[in-house]
Amino acid sequence: MPKDDHRNFHIQAQALIDGEWHVGERMEAVRDPYRGEEVGQAPVNTLEDCGAALDAARRGAAVMAEMPPRERANLLRAIADRVDERAEEIALAMTRETGKAIKDSRFETERSAETLRLCAEEAVRIEGAHIPMDASPIGSGKIGMVLRFPVGVVSAITPFNAPVNMVAHKLGPAIAAGNASVLKPSPMAPLSVHRMIECFVEAGLPRGAVNVLYGDAVGPMMVSDDRVDFVSFTGSTKVGKIIRREVGMKRVALELGGVGPTIVHGDADLPTAATACARNAMLLAGQSCISVQNVFVHRSVADRFTAMLLEEAAKLVVGDPLDPATDVGTLIDAASAERVMGMVGDATKKGARVLAGGEREGALMRPTILSDVSKGMRIVDTEVFGPAMSVIPYDEVEMVMEGISSSRFGLQCGIFTSSVHLALKAIKGLRTGGVIVNGTSRWRSDQMPYGGVRDSGIGREGPKFSIRDMMDERFFVLN
Repeated sequence: MPKDDHRNFHIQAQALIDGEWHVGERMEAVRDPYRGEEVGQAPVNTLEDCGAALDAARRGAAVMAEMPPRERANLLRAIADRVDERAEEIALAMTRETGKAIKDSRFETERSAETLRLCAEEAVRIEGAHIPMDASPIGSGKIGMVLRFPVGVVSAITPFNAPVNMVAHKLGPAIAAGNASVLKPSPMAPLSVHRMIECFVEAGLPRGAVNVLYGDAVGPMMVSDDRVDFVSFTGSTKVGKIIRREVGMKRVALELGGVGPTIVHGDADLPTAATACARNAMLLAGQSCISVQNVFVHRSVADRFTAMLLEEAAKLVVGDPLDPATDVGTLIDAASAERVMGMVGDATKKGARVLAGGEREGALMRPTILSDVSKGMRIVDTEVFGPAMSVIPYDEVEMVMEGISSSRFGLQCGIFTSSVHLALKAIKGLRTGGVIVNGTSRWRSDQMPYGGVRDSGIGREGPKFSIRDMMDERFFVLN
């Protein structure tokens, strides 16, 4: 995008209720966190809007349940094609509203289309199971089967850090399973979601199959209302716990926070590990729930690894998110950058050393690496969600694994080692949702079962696994 053209950019997001676009009575400005200028507006929807959307979704759910899986698959492929066609528009909107580097916004948009196509593949593979009734005397001579049916209405609440791919991961499986949805994206990233939803509408989405609302006021109703059958939320652990308390007897999928543990053992390929850790801590300005945050390094290689890590981090280009050369753009806003800097400052007061970074200008924060940290510091024990990582030497890997498994969080863990024995030990012993061998905590492929344990969440994302969660199982027996 030419530098002189950025001021001409402006999008007005609109709610989608029962197939009709709606501009809210109240609109909120959306600002570019790098330049500070207004780049769009989004509605602030009301509880009345939410009620209308839920009514529309109930009607839409009946239509979607009757749609053959083959047609649902074709609809998802048509949406994916539209996303591909409008990829640059979507990516530009994402960068302008979130400060994400344009190269990352483009990559996320490509992944979103791929996620929708994965959902299309799974839509025609939904199957039940034969239950061997002859295993017991009372069942002898009978035929038992489990069939799967759409759950009905899905409430989907998505975050700002991956606004478009999270929409694909929630609406895609809902459509594949034959459900209708009400979506509430983050108020911090409404513009790229609006462009994405336009692709759904243009592909021929049935009325009421997807409804979209903006603003946090509708969130509680989307969780507690009896017209909702399933709640899918990606966001903070704090909000996830509130949803768990308020959701009642509905099923939920909660993809929450983490502290990005990655182990670098003494036998690891250090250059590979250093490059991967530096990039996966700092890209997206560290705003991923699986971003590398705490790197545990065997003491025998800690100095060499740290030197390589600092060298790799220094190569990252920090600056204008619209510049294709930029690796690290801004955080979502200046307040978020200030929050992360506060965590760095708190750690240094308690004895930590800043080896690199530790500076910010507005929402832009330099990649920051700390040493001499310890348990009890916020920057170690709580989710940073910013471009800051800590290097923590260790002597016994078993103690590290025990600490990770007993912590509040259990999303994903990476481990670098050339030992098959240690890799298997980590796979069996680390109580997390995923163990990435010779990769960091931040590795994710869209078809995998993704999610955590303990304060990191409930359930799994990924087309096949989300579809399973968004369906009811019904047993029948033939006497």
